[in-house]
Amino acid sequence: MFIFKKILTPFLMPPGIFIVLLVGFGIWFFLKKQWKAGMVNLSIGIFMWLLSISPVADAMLRGLESDFKIPENPRGDVIILLGGGVYDKVPDLSGIGAPSEEMIARLVTAVRLQKRLDVPVIISGGTVFKGRQAEAPIIKRFIVDLGIPSGKIIIEDKSRDTIENAKYTKAICEKNGFKKPILVTSAYHMKRSVLSFKKVEMDVMLFPASFKTWKDRKYNWHDYLPGSLDNTYAALHEYLGIFFYKFAY
Repeated sequence: MFIFKKILTPFLMPPGIFIVLLVGFGIWFFLKKQWKAGMVNLSIGIFMWLLSISPVADAMLRGLESDFKIPENPRGDVIILLGGGVYDKVPDLSGIGAPSEEMIARLVTAVRLQKRLDVPVIISGGTVFKGRQAEAPIIKRFIVDLGIPSGKIIIEDKSRDTIENAKYTKAICEKNGFKKPILVTSAYHMKRSVLSFKKVEMDVMLFPASFKTWKDRKYNWHDYLPGSLDNTYAALHEYLGIFFYKFAY
């Protein structure tokens, strides 16, 4: 019963249920000898299935993460923590608003690194859409709760994307005389971040957080069942961002 539940559940939850419907309609159209409609439905269903399985999502993410490693002996005079999304109006233990799951991984890494180096932290993250709260103040509240003194935190709350993260944090570093910044962001986001900081001619030490893939991962049968599209979406978003940044800035 346990194995049956594990097999059945992915096909009852999105995107699995949509895959079942598309494949089912594809077969039904084939039986009706409506070859074109059958091929379209079946192709979309199989393509969606492929995008939702771990081996495909990991391969896409690995292309973003594989060039980066965690430095053995990081040295710097300031940590730059890039925003990664917040739930800006949710209730929380110490106020309103909370970091997204991805941002939690970044900020925990930044806090652990700060406790090791005892240097200031620049939190970079503004408001992307009107009517939303800036990321940086929410993130600051969390890292203060985790033990970083408020006086060691600098907020940059104007940036709307990664290129603006680079632009505005560079100005802060120049103003405060920081010469050796350490950049903390998700491993899969690091390629676009490196491109952005190069665009503004700023050298940073790279400290990737929250790796999602690893070398020589072994896959089991359940990794080929339909799963979440979150990692696929994150990877595609980064590839599109890299392409855009290369030609738009």
